[in-house]
Amino acid sequence: MDSKSRMLTILGSMGAVLLIVLIVILCASGGRKPQGQAQPDVSTNAVAQSQAGPNATSPLEGNLIGDNPKGFMNDPTFFDPEHSAAFEAAMNQSGNLSIMVTSVEKDLRVLVLDINGELVTGVPFNIKVMDSNDITVTYRDLDKDGIIYAGTIDPGDYDVTLEPVEGYRVPLHSTRVSVKEKVEYIPIADISVLIKTEEEINAALEDTASKDDAIEDSDRTEIVTLQPGGNDHKAGIDVSSWQGDIDWDKVRESGIEFVIVRAGYRGSVTGSIVKDKYFDANVSGAQQAGLQVGVYFVTQAVNEAEAVEEASAVMEMCAPYDLELPIYLDVEGSNGGRGDQIDKETRTAVCEAFCMTLENAGQSGGVYACRYWLTNNIDASRLDRYNVWLAEYRSTPLYNGYYSMWQYTSKGHVDGINGNVDFDIMYY
Repeated sequence: MDSKSRMLTILGSMGAVLLIVLIVILCASGGRKPQGQAQPDVSTNAVAQSQAGPNATSPLEGNLIGDNPKGFMNDPTFFDPEHSAAFEAAMNQSGNLSIMVTSVEKDLRVLVLDINGELVTGVPFNIKVMDSNDITVTYRDLDKDGIIYAGTIDPGDYDVTLEPVEGYRVPLHSTRVSVKEKVEYIPIADISVLIKTEEEINAALEDTASKDDAIEDSDRTEIVTLQPGGNDHKAGIDVSSWQGDIDWDKVRESGIEFVIVRAGYRGSVTGSIVKDKYFDANVSGAQQAGLQVGVYFVTQAVNEAEAVEEASAVMEMCAPYDLELPIYLDVEGSNGGRGDQIDKETRTAVCEAFCMTLENAGQSGGVYACRYWLTNNIDASRLDRYNVWLAEYRSTPLYNGYYSMWQYTSKGHVDGINGNVDFDIMYY
């Protein structure tokens, strides 16, 4: 290449460099934001404005957070607020139902539960029970309490199905259950769903246990003053919601060493299992005061299966506590309640079933009754292996059978309790 060509090449290259520098300068000055002037948004927002006209307002205006590219998440108009019916149904599980099926002896109890495990009441549920021969029987929840009970069912395997009901989603598949031929004295799982509070029932109709038989059997020698503890016995009381609020420190200071607290009762009319509304307060208060604590439950069971339920319910109520004394089944009259209608053999079997269920769960059980009932309405000879709590209101009991605790009056008075209270002596 000659000198002239070389010179032209150099000048061309320098011209190209100068052109590039000029373009860069122009671009830089055109993209710089003049001081005090808002920077236009060259984004989708700007494009939308140009298409809608110069006076259109961006739906994102005022919702951008600095340079955060996720600012649209705060824009209430960005997402479609309306969901499809299918989406809403999938998200709403309040109408989902399940069933819990149990059998104690030749029976079925079906509980209809919501998503929180609570009984669903006020709905006329129906269930279908199909045996191994594909024979189906329908049972109805006539009282709409969420519990369907079927008695006198032949032992065997069954498929239980909850029929569809408007406003709810029932299980898609049946539940298989084995109906037992003979009662097993073991605690029932999930018994808690059967336990009601006193606010859920009519306590005036259901809580009707009566000491009339013990009172009629008393005489003028009844001891109404507290008998202090000694070398072979301890002084105690038994209480329930009838005593109301109790000052347990004053009770202890009065010479009381132990207390038997009512856990609850089975309703005289409906047979509902009801927790005493003062149970937790009484147990925790007595234990904090340093007293030994036991528990009793007033039965209205009419068969062994219900006795197993009662034992299971009491153990469920007592689960938070470490009891030092036994759990007793209170067997007494109820002014014509359902438990008054059974015969001596059935009532004795109820007592045994209650105590055996406790025993099989590692708990100590017993039976409370007055002298008249232990003599006439219960075969007390079959209870010798358990703790017997005798109610007899005279200075010296006439009862000749075994007992380890004696309730000697219902007219006691002690500091910390308003009104009458039962006095007891526990032998050891």
